[in-house]
Amino acid sequence: MADNSREDLLRLVKRVGAFLTVKISNIFRHMDSRSVGAIAGLAFALVFTWRLLRTPRGPPRRQPKRQASTTGSSGVSSHANVNDASSRVGDPSEDSRTQNVIDEFFQPVKPTLAQIVRQRLSEGRKVTCRLLDVILEESSTEELQKQATVKSSVLEVLLEVTKFCDLYLMERVLDDQSEKNVLVALEEAGVFTSGGLVKDKVLFCSTETGRTSFVRQLEPDWHIDSNPEIVNQLSRFIKYLLHISSVKLERPPSNVVTAASLERYFGIV
Repeated sequence: MADNSREDLLRLVKRVGAFLTVKISNIFRHMDSRSVGAIAGLAFALVFTWRLLRTPRGPPRRQPKRQASTTGSSGVSSHANVNDASSRVGDPSEDSRTQNVIDEFFQPVKPTLAQIVRQRLSEGRKVTCRLLDVILEESSTEELQKQATVKSSVLEVLLEVTKFCDLYLMERVLDDQSEKNVLVALEEAGVFTSGGLVKDKVLFCSTETGRTSFVRQLEPDWHIDSNPEIVNQLSRFIKYLLHISSVKLERPPSNVVTAASLERYFGIV
C-alpha cells in the first residue's frame, strides 16, 4: 500500500514538472514579484519532495516465503497482480484527474487594472487627452454650452491613469459657461478628489489649432484624441497616439493605435 502511494506521488511530481515547462511562460507574463516568489517556493518544495522520495531508505526487510498451496491458486494470484499493475499504468481516468488538478492550480493570474494601464501605456508617464467623445458623453462644443457628463464606463480607467501618469485634459469651448460645465462634471465624478488630477491641468482653448499647440508644448508620451486630422498632424511630434474612433485611419502612422473607446483599449469592456 505504501509503495503504491509512493509511486502515485512520484508520477504526480513528474507530471507537474513536465507541465511547468509548458505553462511557465504564460504565468510569468502577469505576475508580480510576490507571485514569482511563491512559485519559486513551490518549485523548491516539489524538488525537495522528489529527491526525498528517491533517497533509498536502506535494504528492504526480507519477507518470509509463503508456499503456494496449489498451482491453481498461484496462477490466479499472478493473474490478479498483472491485472492490477496494468490498471495502474496508463489509466486514462487517472491521467485526466491529474491534468485537471494541474490546470486548475496553474490558472494564469489575472492582472490588475493598474498593471494593465502601465503595460498599455508602455510605461509612459505623461499623457494628454481631449474630453469630447473620449471622457465626456457629449461630442460637440455646442452641447457643452448646456451640460457636460462624464462617461461612467471610462471613470475607472481615468482615475487609474491619473494615479500613474501626469495627465492633462483639454478641449475647445465656445464660452465660459462651457468651461464651468466641464469642471463641474469632472468634480462631481470625483476626478479631482479620488484621482491625481487638479483643475489647473484641465485646459481650454477656442480653436483646434490651440489644442494642437497645447499638446506640442507639453510633449507627452501619449496623446489621446478622436479627431483624425489632429492625430495625423501630431504623429510627427508625439511618440504614441491613441485614436478613439470606430473607424480606423486609412493609412495610420506606425505610432498610432485605434480603439473604439478608451475603456476598450484598456480591456475594461
